Amino acid sequence: MVTVVYPGTFDPITHGHSDLVRRASDLFDKVIVAVAVNAGKQPVCDVDERKKLAQTVLQDIDNVEVVTFDNLLVEFVQQQDASVVLRGLRAVSDFEYEFQLAGMNRKLAPEIETIFLTPAEKYTFISSSLIREVAKLGGDISEFVHPAVVEALNTKFLVN
Repeated sequence: MVTVVYPGTFDPITHGHSDLVRRASDLFDKVIVAVAVNAGKQPVCDVDERKKLAQTVLQDIDNVEVVTFDNLLVEFVQQQDASVVLRGLRAVSDFEYEFQLAGMNRKLAPEIETIFLTPAEKYTFISSSLIREVAKLGGDISEFVHPAVVEALNTKFLVN
């Protein structure tokens, strides 16, 4: 059984994220969506809200589990008995940062592989930070995120 960990802040989870999870669920026996506490980023939603939204968005995929973590990624992956880390690449601009992370993770835990998937073309421009900005300014984000995420962000930003 091969388990993959897909880590991220998921603030909020977007259709791009869920596209990668759905595709990974066909490739791996188990997909763990690991919602990072990542307080340094000052997320709009707290970690429990982000976990709940991810669970709602991904609830129809049987081999997916959503959990939170606040330790070193490679330690978390080892604790989950996983052997692969999944990272998404939207554009060339993502590559340098992701390449550095993968290199550091390989140095820390050579037994853990990192794989990269690109989202469907229609999602390549979507980022959580862009979604937050559009929602904060009262824009319509319904094309880019699950209805539960629209509701959560509209509540956060008091948009009706």
